[in-house]
Amino acid sequence: MKQKENKSFFLMQFGDTPQLRVLDFLIGFHFFDYPVTEIARESNVSYNSIKLFFPQFIKSGIVVKTRKVGKSDYYKLNLDNDFVKNLIKLDWNLTKRNVLSEIEAKERIAA
Repeated sequence: MKQKENKSFFLMQFGDTPQLRVLDFLIGFHFFDYPVTEIARESNVSYNSIKLFFPQFIKSGIVVKTRKVGKSDYYKLNLDNDFVKNLIKLDWNLTKRNVLSEIEAKERIAA
């Protein structure tokens, strides 16, 4: 598997587990739906690992099935779920906080 060069602020803050990598990928691309195989590839998690916890994501309403294309079911984050809404807000707040602190640090160095 390929190694991700830069971890997101979300993963740096909460840890780098397969579940969090999948959530991180889905949060980053929450307007789109994907088959499980592509979610696995893009989040750098093995397909077999995803198969262990993905049904729980579906059962808890974090992820919803959107359509079926051929043999593949497509899934995306459930944007109607309050927990998911808060995760997206949290991700944006972490990103904003860290980007602003990086900008301020560069300004101090330049001054």
